[in-house]
Amino acid sequence: IASLKGVRENQLVGYGLVVGLDGTGDGKSSLFTLQSLSSMLEKMGVTIDPEDLKVKNVAAVMVTADLPPFARSGSRIDSLVSSIGDAKNLQGGTLLLTPLKAPNGKVYAVAQGPLSTGGFSFGKGTGSGVQKNFPTVGRVVGGALIERELPSGFGDQERMTFALHTPDFTTANRMALAINTAFSQSLAQAPDAGTVQVQVPPLYRGRNVEFVALLEGLGVTPDAVSRVIINERTGTVIMGENVRLSTIAIAHG
Repeated sequence: IASLKGVRENQLVGYGLVVGLDGTGDGKSSLFTLQSLSSMLEKMGVTIDPEDLKVKNVAAVMVTADLPPFARSGSRIDSLVSSIGDAKNLQGGTLLLTPLKAPNGKVYAVAQGPLSTGGFSFGKGTGSGVQKNFPTVGRVVGGALIERELPSGFGDQERMTFALHTPDFTTANRMALAINTAFSQSLAQAPDAGTVQVQVPPLYRGRNVEFVALLEGLGVTPDAVSRVIINERTGTVIMGENVRLSTIAIAHG
């Protein structure tokens, strides 16, 4: 019904290279791939002109990941790898060490590992090619290692705010009423249809995790609007229990 304000995921993004492809990487038209490969080799002690590189086993990719709330250093998360050049297939490739940054420019995770693609493609250009899904997008399962933690301050909060996924006056009022009834004191109030503010009682100060766990166990029935759904193809009409029919006239044919 609602989510706790401040407890959410944060998006990360990075630019990297996928190597080990079987001739299905970026071509000569993707100049940024050649420049990136030349720069990487130079850092490893190999100096080479980007114009002299004629390889098709490397692809430039964008790597994205979601940093979960309360993530700790050393934890692993999945990362999504998407080609940004003219690579034909990322199957069998390996993502090289890629820093993942947040909008503030700081690195919060690094991704590296073998790719797992959810599609395949073969026989293209012969007139009888077969492709399933998109082989230019892959996933590195558990390949991103968290390096920096986000300060939360969750344990020191004295007031919590719940944001309703679907703002509704009745649902917000029922949530506040259920919390106040469960603790036999006025802890919750709904300032608007999409927000419920809850005061942490003195008994649970410093025990916010236990308090939130109790709140999650409370049962609340969300408000259901009157709705009628008509399927013309099958001739089916579905109505909710709140739908009421008054006197009507029906003209058939």
